[in-house]
Amino acid sequence: MPDKKDITLTVNGREHALRVEPRRLLVDVLREDLGLTGTHIGCEHGVCGTCTVLLDDASVRSCITFAVQADGRSVRTVEGLADGPDLHPLQEEFWDKQGLQCGYCTPGMLMRSVEIIEQNPDPTPEQVREGIASNLCRCTGYQFIVEAVVAAAARERGDHAWDPTVPTEAKS
Repeated sequence: MPDKKDITLTVNGREHALRVEPRRLLVDVLREDLGLTGTHIGCEHGVCGTCTVLLDDASVRSCITFAVQADGRSVRTVEGLADGPDLHPLQEEFWDKQGLQCGYCTPGMLMRSVEIIEQNPDPTPEQVREGIASNLCRCTGYQFIVEAVVAAAARERGDHAWDPTVPTEAKS
C-alpha cells in the first residue's frame, strides 16, 4: 500500500485535514471522505463534465484530478452554491427554465456555469453555449440550460428584464 499523504482542502469555505493515498481522486475524497455526494461520477475519463468542481475558481474534472493536487487549495462543489434554504440564482433559474431533466449532469453543469458567469457577468447565449460545450447532457438539448445561465447572470447583475424570447438586438 502506498504511503499516505497529509493534505488540507478548503471545501465550500470549510477546511478539512485529510490523510490520502497519492493516487486517490478528488471526486472520491469529496464523495466518500467528506460526504459531498452532489459531485457525480460519469465517464471517469474527464470527458463528460459530470464531476466538474471549481478548484481555486477554475473548473476541473474531479475524476481525473488527484486529491493531492488540491492540497492547500480551495474547492467549490454544488453543495456550496445554496445559502442555507436559499438557492443560488443559477439553481433557481435551472429550476424555473427547466434546465434539468434527469439531473445527472446538473451539478457539473452548474459549477461550469458559475465559472462562466464569474468570468463574464453578461454572457451572450452563444458564449454560454461555447462555455458549456465541455459538459455533456443527454436529456435537455441545452437550450433551457443556456436560457437558465443567461437569466441567472442577468439576475446577479440586477437586470430582471431579461427575456429569452426577445432577441438581444431588440433590447437595446
